[in-house]
Amino acid sequence: MYWHIEMLMCGIIAYSGFREATEVILEGLRRLEYRGYDSAGLGAINGKGIELRKCVGRITNLNELITQKPVSSSTAIGHTRWATHGPPNLENCHPHCDATGRLAIVHNGVIENYKLLKNRLLDLGHKFTSDTDTEILAHLIGHFYDALPASEDKLLIAVKKALAEVDGTYGIAVIHADEPGRIIGARRGSPLVVGLGEGENFLGSDVSAMVSFTRDVIYLNDLDVVDINDSSYKISTLHTTKVTRQKSRVDWDAGDAEKGEFPHFMLKEIFEQPTSLRNVMRGRLNWDHGDAKLGGLQEVKLSQVKRILLLGCGTALHAGMMAEYVIEELSGVPVETDFSSEFRYRNSPVDQGTLVFVISQSGETVDTLAAMREVQRKGVKAYGLCNVVGSTIARESDGGVYLHAGPEIGVAATKSFTSQATALVLIGLALGRTRSLSAREGSELLAELSRLPENVEKVLNTSEAIKKVALRYKDSQSMLFLGRLANYPIAMEGALKLKEISYIHAEAYPAAELKHGVIALVSPETPSLIIATRDGVYDKNRSTIQEIKARSGQVIALANEGDSDITETVDSSILVPETHPLLQPIVNVVALQLFAYYTAVALGRDVDKPRNLAKSVTVE
Repeated sequence: MYWHIEMLMCGIIAYSGFREATEVILEGLRRLEYRGYDSAGLGAINGKGIELRKCVGRITNLNELITQKPVSSSTAIGHTRWATHGPPNLENCHPHCDATGRLAIVHNGVIENYKLLKNRLLDLGHKFTSDTDTEILAHLIGHFYDALPASEDKLLIAVKKALAEVDGTYGIAVIHADEPGRIIGARRGSPLVVGLGEGENFLGSDVSAMVSFTRDVIYLNDLDVVDINDSSYKISTLHTTKVTRQKSRVDWDAGDAEKGEFPHFMLKEIFEQPTSLRNVMRGRLNWDHGDAKLGGLQEVKLSQVKRILLLGCGTALHAGMMAEYVIEELSGVPVETDFSSEFRYRNSPVDQGTLVFVISQSGETVDTLAAMREVQRKGVKAYGLCNVVGSTIARESDGGVYLHAGPEIGVAATKSFTSQATALVLIGLALGRTRSLSAREGSELLAELSRLPENVEKVLNTSEAIKKVALRYKDSQSMLFLGRLANYPIAMEGALKLKEISYIHAEAYPAAELKHGVIALVSPETPSLIIATRDGVYDKNRSTIQEIKARSGQVIALANEGDSDITETVDSSILVPETHPLLQPIVNVVALQLFAYYTAVALGRDVDKPRNLAKSVTVE
């Protein structure tokens, strides 16, 4: 079944326990703000009913509101919103209540048949105060709740009856004033995690919401419904009375998701890349055979793979596009990349000879998840490449490779990209060694891989020089990013980073395409950033630079250290250390991340929370 959805995501946190619930909710929402920052709110059971606190804008606004109008409770739900149905105003802010005002809900997702449900409820006399689909769901649950006889499962039954009539996606948390201490959660298409504590339990759309309080979690499956209070939990599905889900232990703590000494998460995560690269390679370099060891692919007969398909969105797709060049060079196996969002809607042939990887930092990207399920529906195994242990892709894929990059909070992906790219290089090496790639060639690549973190550190040490270049071009209205072969996807990623966080229009093209129309955009006002590190098309890139200069275009060259042939002919240079040609793109992208970051900071942008974006696209 395909879901047509219209939003990115929101953040949910719910708590029942011995602590002051509003403090837990505010802490959780602070950590979830990367999931949406149009509005925020909480609902708390206060012994008489449900008290709501809502505000437009950031979590800090909600915190100030609660400081002015405190609310005390041991059970509460909270939400940070990414606006879909209705503008980001106070009326549309979550939580939403039913007709009685004694039931409240927070919701991530979109109810597709909300108009049909709303008309039915209007006929029954219900009145609505918001433009949201969530309020319709609150009224529907309340309608069933009021019609049921008293029982210990009344709220649970009402939620299940309502969800049975819903088309769309949801991650929800529901409370009722008549059942203090109890929270019902459910998911379909939008992630929801149970956090387990001593005398307290949590619900959240991400483990980051609760990692300050517990690292013991349960990742819910689609159609799961959970019933929690301060001392117990019970998981069922829409159609069963009880199911068992595996407990997991989060492998990072709250300190890993703090900025520390850095002004922004994005800069922190850029500077974490030497560590994240070491983590993705740890235990996977087989020095004895010049090979890569990938435990999650041990059942794959690599020597029998006839074709590789890499699926992803945005930055993840760019990593796959870079890897297409690398894997084909190392193994000779044909590689294709595709947008996950396109793959699921067309008749894309796959067969048993195709090795399919779905690439997603969060492991929850809805288009990529749907593409994976489509592959599996055709009887072909799909393998995941993701960062979040216990995520839906990690659980539903047929195997794969974890990145071990640690939490990535900044909306613009940085360390996840280089980890994805490096993991794909390892996959290419493993494939190559089953074919014509010699042990000597494999060992040479391993030696350069082991030096990759050091080369990235060298780039980071030039951050002030990159900052000066960024300041020179920060007032540009548009920029061109050019690259060839595996550096073309790097140019795409560099342009994407600049667009995402600085709002400067930027477009990437293969440098050889310049003459085929793109050169019409070259002017003194439109700088061209060309990736011209030493590789098999180095001389071609030098010619491209001359073509741009001949038309009065400004050129920024990303070149190797000591390359005076390039630096003396361009307007500005960003210099990086030279490494193996197949690994050079990974080094190059770090410099482009810094260029985008310093440009955005100079323009006063909110780097970690750029406009109109959220971290993970969990619904279409």
